[in-house]
Amino acid sequence: MEITTINIAAVTDDGLTISQHFGRAKFYEVLFVENGKVVKRERREKLGHHNFADEEHQHHAGEQHGLDEHSHSKHISMAEAIKDCQILLARGMGNGAYQSMLQLNIKPVVTDIKNIDEAVQTFISGTIADHTEKLH
Repeated sequence: MEITTINIAAVTDDGLTISQHFGRAKFYEVLFVENGKVVKRERREKLGHHNFADEEHQHHAGEQHGLDEHSHSKHISMAEAIKDCQILLARGMGNGAYQSMLQLNIKPVVTDIKNIDEAVQTFISGTIADHTEKLH
């Protein structure tokens, strides 16, 4: 019998709820799923806007926020802690961060579900909605 595994990261400040904003969240709650069941979870430190506060922000005319090379490198740094994950749950994020995660083979899902466990179960059941209209 083939075992199917997937690692799901959720941005969080408390380990229970999915943060409203990807960049501002302090942690990732990572849930390890095997054959549709959560078998393990762990909290990981997450780089965020607060880690880059001293850096100069460069934004070029005509460029969408978060899609420049400097922002992409920050997103890569933020994703370093979840490079073993295939899914990222957030309740809001910038379009640049969303695109960066896709390039790193991490599928971001913008959900309106607050509770991490509920969102993971909804993902496992295949009924979670990706609210890309909430990207900014």
